[in-house]
Amino acid sequence: MAGTAGGAAVGDVTLRRVCAVALLVVLLAGAGLATWRSTGGATASDPVRDLAAGLRCPACQGESVADSRSPIAAAMREVVAAQLAEGRSPDEVRAYFAERYGPEVLATPPARGLGLLLWVVPALVLLTVAVAAMRTHRRSERHRSPAPRSDQPAGRLRVRARTTWNVGALSLVGFVGVIAVIAPPGSEPAPPASAVTDPVAAQLTLARSLEQRGEYATAADVYRTALAQRPVDDIRLRLAFTLVRAGQPTPAEEAARQVLAGRPDEPDALLILGLAQRASGRPAAGSTLRRFLTLAPDHPAAPEVRRLLDAR
Repeated sequence: MAGTAGGAAVGDVTLRRVCAVALLVVLLAGAGLATWRSTGGATASDPVRDLAAGLRCPACQGESVADSRSPIAAAMREVVAAQLAEGRSPDEVRAYFAERYGPEVLATPPARGLGLLLWVVPALVLLTVAVAAMRTHRRSERHRSPAPRSDQPAGRLRVRARTTWNVGALSLVGFVGVIAVIAPPGSEPAPPASAVTDPVAAQLTLARSLEQRGEYATAADVYRTALAQRPVDDIRLRLAFTLVRAGQPTPAEEAARQVLAGRPDEPDALLILGLAQRASGRPAAGSTLRRFLTLAPDHPAAPEVRRLLDAR
């Protein structure tokens, strides 16, 4: 009888040790997964994509510049590549975008919300592992002394403590698993719309930046996106002028005529229409530009237009 009871006790201890080891393995795996996801996983070899993955697309909902297929994101990727090629550091490139579009364009998880949990949870798991190791060591030290039976007060207390420990540990494992699974790698949920910089304003800033770099065709794509979201004449005129500079006079003429349909004496629309007609070789270009000079003789572009007309 005594041998049977002793064997059962040894088997119970062995089973508890196996369960403890399995629990520690699960805890460590969950901690590793949570930490890996919180840091964005393995680092890619493409520095442009790495940096673009840390920028939010101003025209998209919850997409990074690296993943979005919108013209805005494509233009931002070109800016990232150009600035890195010029020798700017990743921090300088991020500061460039934050200065123009606001800090919301940066997608690096801040130390709050889910981003904070992704760093706190692994620490909690490691602490749990340390406590579990200490408890296992203490149980091994007390193993030689006979354990109180479960129907005795001391035995019932040990059973209750062990049950509480197991439930708490399993709850923590589940918590780690949920956090690790639902958290998108290296990102924070998109802020509410009220907290995001005006997407059209960000698009216009990007388009002007592309114009300054001489990337007129890409800038025109960005202006088209902004115009689709906010169909106003100022953006339409900017698009038309950029199309002229990009060597696309036909769509530029169409955009200028749309403005003139509602404002027939708009000097800027007449100027762009005349330049587009001239680029297309249309005979009406001269009369359109002369009408522009009649309506706006002091316009900043008037001297250059007079030179063009005199050269014909």
